[in-house]
Amino acid sequence: QAQLVESGGGLVQPGGSLRLSCAASGIIFSAYTMSWYRQRPGQIRERVAYINMHYDTNYEDSVKARFTISRDNAKLTVDLQMDSLEPEDTAVYYCVAGLTATPSRGDLWGQGTQVTVSS
Repeated sequence: QAQLVESGGGLVQPGGSLRLSCAASGIIFSAYTMSWYRQRPGQIRERVAYINMHYDTNYEDSVKARFTISRDNAKLTVDLQMDSLEPEDTAVYYCVAGLTATPSRGDLWGQGTQVTVSS
């Protein structure tokens, strides 16, 4: 059964760091583009970063130079290192697997992990 499980969320002070991790199972992980989305309170979900099968990466403008996405095809994991966190980064973060970088209804979603940035 295909599944994505996120971990690493929590409460952090502004300026702090968190590292999110997503463990995949039941998919040919190396063939998938892996993305991190977030949904901030009262807002629609947005993609913040993705990494494709060639290790090419892409970031949403507000997180460039602060967030880093990486993948380990041997461990079937994708991580999101988040530095210099701001209160505006507070959101539920989701791991998503897709066969291409273009969002699709067939993409596989994790259950999400809460990140709260507050003093």
